[in-house]
Amino acid sequence: MHDTVAIDPARLQALLQRERAHFGRHHPRSVALSAQAQQHYVFGVPLHWMRDWPTPASLFVQHARGADLTCVDGHGYADFCLGDTGAMFGHSPEPVAAAVAEQACRGLTCMLPDERSAQVGQWLAERFGLPRWQLAMTASDANRFVIRWARAITARPYLVVFDGCYHGAVDDTLVDRDPAGAGSVRRPSVLGQVHAHHAYTRVVPFNDLEALHDALADGQVAAVLAEPALTNFGLVPPQPGFWDTAQALCQRHGTLLVLDETHTLSTGVGGWARTHGLTPDLWVAGKAVAGGVPCAVYGCTDEVAARMQHAKDTAPPGHSGIGTTLTANALALAALHAALHHLHTPATYAAMQASADALEHGLRQRLQARTLPWTLTRLGARMELQFTPATPRNADDVRRHLQPALEESLHLTLLNRGVVLTPFHGMMLCSPATGTSHVQRLLQAFDDWLDALL
Repeated sequence: MHDTVAIDPARLQALLQRERAHFGRHHPRSVALSAQAQQHYVFGVPLHWMRDWPTPASLFVQHARGADLTCVDGHGYADFCLGDTGAMFGHSPEPVAAAVAEQACRGLTCMLPDERSAQVGQWLAERFGLPRWQLAMTASDANRFVIRWARAITARPYLVVFDGCYHGAVDDTLVDRDPAGAGSVRRPSVLGQVHAHHAYTRVVPFNDLEALHDALADGQVAAVLAEPALTNFGLVPPQPGFWDTAQALCQRHGTLLVLDETHTLSTGVGGWARTHGLTPDLWVAGKAVAGGVPCAVYGCTDEVAARMQHAKDTAPPGHSGIGTTLTANALALAALHAALHHLHTPATYAAMQASADALEHGLRQRLQARTLPWTLTRLGARMELQFTPATPRNADDVRRHLQPALEESLHLTLLNRGVVLTPFHGMMLCSPATGTSHVQRLLQAFDDWLDALL
């Protein structure tokens, strides 16, 4: 098998033009709503990320349930994006929808603990393996709060992240590795930066234990904040034994290990760490943790909790800035309670994994039949088609094989055939509601794309 496949650039551009025109013809209401929204929203959408899809106009959603979307033009879609993981358990899972509907009539927010809070705390400990917890509204918030706590209890200024990581809209993590050396540099795409976050965040290549050792050696790093596998810069899994050694390095240098499992919850019940027997000092999850209702959680060991309480008790009185008014509101608690009881279960994950098994098998068959030198990388119910000859080890491996036009053609061709992928890369996620018909629809659309492309 060759390391690359020759794709005629003219054929690729013709395919893109044809699919863009197809979208415009078949989505007149979305096109009209896009034009109307341009008058009142900056960038034409309520969140500017929503314009990152490859469609010539935004696709407006009318209804979403389970693994299905319906757009305003009446077209149905098999959804493998699932709100970029927010709807990993399916759109509006029944137990969560019922809990939210009931709680909406009983009070939305009081800035007081809901009667289910104690039960939720117990279930968080049981599901994810850490004894002490706090809530946030989003994973971005939770990561910000954890970074603050880590610096407070260690009295150290520095943070380590991995090149290609994703931890939401956290300024401390939006920095780049200096390609000319071992330092970090300001990320040019980040707008409005005043503070030199790159001066206090060290960026090292993923799966590089030597680089991690060097970053921790001076004893000034408060925390390593990491995804167990890179998930938003191409799916990059850890090498065997990487995390055991990395944790030992953190312990040797007095650095806290923080795992952000917002995307790796797809691995299995309890996420990647619980599935693989790793116990970090702190653990973060958002997006799907409460079934898609805005909510995030962060947990810690008893030792870290004691240090947090000591830091807070010995600080001067006043607002700490670690939390927001709507955090742990009654609506989020109701959703989290239902999700922990009904969704974070072996039966749920068995259904997700079964669909992922079928999808992986079908895609691999097609790659092998055409001897295509592309890789399918999988993490539980999540997988990604990557235009690389082998599973990447770090972000540089992904960068070397980026093909934006090819990726765009995949997304747009599948969308026009009723299949939605995450817009940022070739990621596919299976929910408990994903069934044989959804998988077959994706595989047929994938066949159509390969036929048109090759």
